[in-house]
Amino acid sequence: MSSPNDTLAALRKSYERAELDETSSAPDPLMQFERWLAEAIDAQLPEPNAMTLATVGGDLRPSTRIVLIKGYDARGIVWYTNYDSRKGQELAGNPWAALQFHWVELERVVRIEGRVGKVDEAESDAYYASRPLDSRVGAWASPQSQVISGRDVLVKNAAIQAAKYLLSPPRPPHWGGYRLVPDRWEFWQGRKSRLHDRLRYRREDGAWVRERLAP
Repeated sequence: MSSPNDTLAALRKSYERAELDETSSAPDPLMQFERWLAEAIDAQLPEPNAMTLATVGGDLRPSTRIVLIKGYDARGIVWYTNYDSRKGQELAGNPWAALQFHWVELERVVRIEGRVGKVDEAESDAYYASRPLDSRVGAWASPQSQVISGRDVLVKNAAIQAAKYLLSPPRPPHWGGYRLVPDRWEFWQGRKSRLHDRLRYRREDGAWVRERLAP
């Protein structure tokens, strides 16, 4: 059996589904994002809400993981997680981060950069209360990013917390939302012959400046 490494150099794909130009794109990046997100959802893509979060620790090592967008508006992009996790600790030390959506089937990528802060407690409480019971218990059961001896630790913790709180677990103090406030957006649309469309939006004097980047 050949190794996947043997075929990597030969893998090719021609991107020909759509285009993105200055006349058809929205003047505001949030409007453009909403348009593309709606199209990804309407296309019934697998997990169109999944995004890569990139942070940098105090040792200057970058780290990425997948999180799920749970809201967006003019204030920014929101997701929820454990504040004591690696990403939480890195954001506490360096609040600048980046997000990326990759909608493979639509040949599209959205990149977002900005400063991150916690959402207010009322917002975190409201979202936590909307989660399924097992997810609420799981937020208590998992010491996220910590070394554990085995899966049985999680199962045992979940059983203990479920018995303790029954049907009404409160939101853990170490769990809640983050909001990234964008100051840069980039929209990438795959095009034929690797002449891809890249439009960047950046903040300048309180307004969004839209400009094309070479692929």
